[in-house]
Amino acid sequence: VDGCCGWSRCCGMGDFRPRTVWLGHPEKREQRYPRNVINNQKYNFFTFLPGVLFNQFKYFFNLYFLLLACSQFVNELRLGALYTYWVPLGFVLIITIVREAVEEVRCFLRDKEVNSQIYSKLSTRGENKRLKLYMIFLRTSEKNGSCFLRTDQLDGETDWKLRLPVSCTQRLPTAADLLQIRSYVYAEEPNIDIHNFIGTFTREDGDPPVNESLSIENTLWASTVIASGTVVGVVVYTGKELRSVMNTSNPRHKIGLFDLEVNCLTKILFGALVVVSLVMVALQHFAGRWYLQIFRFLLLFSNIVPISLRVNLDMGKMVFSWMIRKDSKIPGTVVRASTIPEQLGRISYLLTDKTGTLTQNEMVFRRLHLGTVAYGMDSMDEVQSHVFSAYTQVNMLISNMNTTGSLSATKVRKTISSRVHEAVKAIALVHNVTPVYESNGVTDQAEAEQHYEDTCRVYQASSPDEVSLVQWTESVGLTLVGRDQSSMQLRTPSGQILNFTILQIFPFTYESKRMGIIVRDETTGEITFYMKGADVVMAGIVQYNDWLEEECGNMAREGLRVLVVAKKSLTEEQYQDFEARYVQAKLSVHDRSLKVATVIESLEMEMELLCLTGVEDQLQADVRPTLEILRNAGIKVWMLTGDKLETATCTAKNAHLVTRNQDIHVFRPVTTRGEAHLELNAFRRKHDCALVISGDSLEVCLKFYEYEFMELACQCPAVVCCRCAPTQKAQIVRLLQERTGKLTCAVGDGGNDVSMIQEADCGVGVEGKEGKQASLAADFSVSQFKHLGRLLMVHGRNSYKRSAALSQFVIHRSLCISTMQAVFSSVFYFASVPLYQGFLIIGYSTIYTMFPVFSLVLDKDVKSEVAMLYPELYKDLLKGRPLSFKTFLIWVLISIYQGSIIMYGALLLFESEFVHIVAISFTSLILTELLMVALTVQTWHWLMIVAELLSLACYIASLVFLHEFIDVYFIATLSFVWKVTAITLVSCLPLYILKYLRRRFSPPSYSKLTS
Repeated sequence: VDGCCGWSRCCGMGDFRPRTVWLGHPEKREQRYPRNVINNQKYNFFTFLPGVLFNQFKYFFNLYFLLLACSQFVNELRLGALYTYWVPLGFVLIITIVREAVEEVRCFLRDKEVNSQIYSKLSTRGENKRLKLYMIFLRTSEKNGSCFLRTDQLDGETDWKLRLPVSCTQRLPTAADLLQIRSYVYAEEPNIDIHNFIGTFTREDGDPPVNESLSIENTLWASTVIASGTVVGVVVYTGKELRSVMNTSNPRHKIGLFDLEVNCLTKILFGALVVVSLVMVALQHFAGRWYLQIFRFLLLFSNIVPISLRVNLDMGKMVFSWMIRKDSKIPGTVVRASTIPEQLGRISYLLTDKTGTLTQNEMVFRRLHLGTVAYGMDSMDEVQSHVFSAYTQVNMLISNMNTTGSLSATKVRKTISSRVHEAVKAIALVHNVTPVYESNGVTDQAEAEQHYEDTCRVYQASSPDEVSLVQWTESVGLTLVGRDQSSMQLRTPSGQILNFTILQIFPFTYESKRMGIIVRDETTGEITFYMKGADVVMAGIVQYNDWLEEECGNMAREGLRVLVVAKKSLTEEQYQDFEARYVQAKLSVHDRSLKVATVIESLEMEMELLCLTGVEDQLQADVRPTLEILRNAGIKVWMLTGDKLETATCTAKNAHLVTRNQDIHVFRPVTTRGEAHLELNAFRRKHDCALVISGDSLEVCLKFYEYEFMELACQCPAVVCCRCAPTQKAQIVRLLQERTGKLTCAVGDGGNDVSMIQEADCGVGVEGKEGKQASLAADFSVSQFKHLGRLLMVHGRNSYKRSAALSQFVIHRSLCISTMQAVFSSVFYFASVPLYQGFLIIGYSTIYTMFPVFSLVLDKDVKSEVAMLYPELYKDLLKGRPLSFKTFLIWVLISIYQGSIIMYGALLLFESEFVHIVAISFTSLILTELLMVALTVQTWHWLMIVAELLSLACYIASLVFLHEFIDVYFIATLSFVWKVTAITLVSCLPLYILKYLRRRFSPPSYSKLTS
């Protein structure tokens, strides 16, 4: 039914409008609709080149080199061959364009894979297939005429949602009849709200015409999963009109903090360049055409701002990205944004989703507690034997009664066996779970349903913890085999079927925090009221006991979700009285809900406490040690989830996000400014306390007290935000960046995490069972949460430290040669004449020193195992010390010292000819650079040694071709050798001595671990 799927690209889709969609009549369409595609690309075919060039030249750095290269077309400013300026610039741009093109093509192919999933025109096949369209639900193949949806990708909630088809289309004999009737759907304009929908369904050819109102219960959302069966729907929203798309922001071009810092340093260098040029002209007393001289000096000293810096850093990023992809300890990790690997080394705040990221979204039954005795996972066989013996005893009792009529055997006090049996029976009855039978190839559906075939049965319920409880009762011998609106069937270990009539059911609500059911056992006629709920409400409902509160606390500290189960036996008269009052209350017009609640509460007194159940939402592998590593590394972890407050708190405890000795402050629901003010004051009085807050309260706090709230939250060791909308997650990330100025990393696995991932400085997508939407939009994609530890502690740390060393060394290399040029010009009466020309100047920063300098990307201070063992090493990086104004100044001083020593040495020791100055100074310069690389390296790699030797060999071999710059015969003399050796020793030896003394008396923290 493709009434609205105008697959043509929409034109002018600026405003969203309501629409009327005719079933089976696309020609009646009034407007065009967007294509149903996702797009994570930053550019398209036409904007790619302009976009990439703009992003390059908006850096002051690259713009400066473009102007420099263009100036060489002016004759008065030309200093040498054109290629000395244009070749390096072209090389930089080609590398950048190729890298961006590769990333865009990869992104296009990933989007294409998702966009090419095909749906049949009439129906959308269900059963665990994720929907890509927003539809109105018309009919289902399920017998009960409804279906369940899982919406975890949209709102982060783990429970299944019940959806109902339009009743007049569900009554049609076949799906094909949908095209024979004259009907249409009216739908409101697309909006961002994922919890509401307004529309109508109209059938015109009925007599009289049928009008049905449509609400959220009649919709099938995009990014959700259908539990079972086949559904048919009419599409009303596609493409960018989908709720899931409207809740995500556009991908932004991320620029790393490291790049901004380097950009800042280059501006300082440019300032130095201008100052040096002005000083040179001033010392000439601004003689002649001094303004042209200023430009010539600017070009002459242009090496002060190194063009090779950008190339080296970009190539370094590619190497770091390759290393991350090739790391066998974190298989399946993908780098989608190779421009920001250094960001991983400086994260201060980690914001993580819960469902599917920290947890597997699989509930497991962990504990049954009866007050005097508790059963864990290892003692479930005891429970099984108690259940088995209870049912065999019941059968024996009935046969005894038939023969002797004696009931003395039942007068003994309740044995442990009967208590366990009562508890298991209560758990098997008090729920909203429906068993559904599907054909498994051998048995067809009808036969499976008739014989209660175990292999064909699946449980459906709105909450996964209810399913886990029913699965557990099945494992201990009491199986739920059938259920409809009015009855339930359980099967005992011996295969006997127990029938129960459902008399009343009181569903779970967030206000009541409990659910109840009244059933009649068909074999004995007994009426029992069973109830389960949260300990806070159940404590006042059950009979007095001395263990409930303590045991609930113990189980909650282990991160288990605790439910208290109780029962009350009713006589026929009691029930009839209750039913009469209940019906009366339901008919009242005024204060209906209050009156109904009062009637139910009259039953909820002095109930018999049966047991506590503990269910755990299983964590992903190694979540606890990973969070421990992150905490020790000085990273604060915030959990942002769309799930319920209780669930989020349990997971935070279970994952040790909140440590055992930390208090948790649950922020009370607030709706007004005054309430928010009081609650913030209450929170301010707490110290070292984790914060749990809901999305609604957070919105109120941010509206009135944004600064105060963020200040308090940032001091917390951990923060949990529950019931968060996708846009709210992104807002929190943005506020953290603005308020603290620190780097943030967002981790998620679902479509509802995309906004947060794109907003953060570093977005990490976990490629889980739930589609790839988050991992496609992220900068880095990992297969498991535990890989995050190594990604940050090892790769992030190394990338940042290596980039810092590399950038400072490239600056040092350029400053050395610029210092020599300055000394040379000042000695020769401030002439704007280049010291080295043509190939010497290009060869210096490429063939002679490129490999050793670039080999610094392989350097590391500690082994990866040590970095994982001592995450405190990561904490040092958060202060930004590897690249700071202090380290920059030290390298500038080293450069000035070495450049001056080499140049003055050459001028002192040269004999008669100018060519000798060039030979001595250039050779000393190359050797000094190679020795300085050796001084900087902390851990030698065989490629570093190869790079050093290769560079030296290249220089010696090239001397044969450089006879126009260097006197080849002079190089062969002993005089040349001793002069070069002397100059190189004076320039490098003091630095080696200083390094030794520093390591001896003030060693850095990592050296204490490696020695």
